[in-house]
Amino acid sequence: MTSSLITGADGFVGRHLRAHLLAHGDEVFGVDRECDVTDEASVRAVFEETRPDVIYHLAALTHVGESWKFAAEYTRVNVVGTQRVLKAARDVVPESTVIVVSTSDVYGVVREVDLPLTEEFRVAPQSPYATSKVEAEHVAREAWRRFDQRVIIARPFSHVGPGQSVNFFVPAIASRLLEARREGRGEIVVGDLSPRRDLSDVRDVVRAYALMAEYAAPGEIYHVASGRDVAMAEIADFLVSLIAPGTNLVLDPSLVRPLEVPVSRGSAEKVHAATGWRGEIALEQTLRDVVASLENPD
Repeated sequence: MTSSLITGADGFVGRHLRAHLLAHGDEVFGVDRECDVTDEASVRAVFEETRPDVIYHLAALTHVGESWKFAAEYTRVNVVGTQRVLKAARDVVPESTVIVVSTSDVYGVVREVDLPLTEEFRVAPQSPYATSKVEAEHVAREAWRRFDQRVIIARPFSHVGPGQSVNFFVPAIASRLLEARREGRGEIVVGDLSPRRDLSDVRDVVRAYALMAEYAAPGEIYHVASGRDVAMAEIADFLVSLIAPGTNLVLDPSLVRPLEVPVSRGSAEKVHAATGWRGEIALEQTLRDVVASLENPD
């Protein structure tokens, strides 16, 4: 039986990862806000108690818009937290595998001709959040180079699914539409709907992380991506048709980010070659599941 530790276990992805690992017979330990990942003693104590074979380091601050207000805190949690987790793993369970979760936001603004992006494409972060993730990747790669630590970096593209916070695009639009339907209103506010994103279902994403822990090569970076991009306008239109047909979408300038990446699409060929992973859940099904989870919360 594999023993797994998830940092950020109570978050959106962490909850889905825990369910996936338990369903496949792992012994799963999880920590969240009760363990400050930037506190070396606290992190080491968790490792001493659990002694995991695999560590999935998900704990992070992730909201791009909020990162402009709290840049220093994003660096503290996302970079220093990664350092602390890797050191605890080296000291306590040196034979363990650590999956460090980064983000496709590290690429910043790209051109259509550059798509689909591969893992070798240059990084050019455009937000404090993305910058913190580039720095966390450097920490992870250095742990592999200097200490031969078994560290693998996942660069997921956008993912969505049941249980995601309404601070994020799909559940935000869906929740506003549900509220408008209840109140009989004919419009909702939205941000910029022109960006195109590579969207995967979170349940596919966590399956990729588990496969990476088993089959991927230490020191390498792997995309988790659908290989397709879709406009946010298309997502919004589908949700309107599903929830409240005829609802008007009204632009609210306060919902527009200071800097928006126009398009993003990744190649998943590297992770497929290493693990056999492909996304399996259709986007339309994901969106239906998100709406169902909002209509019938646990």
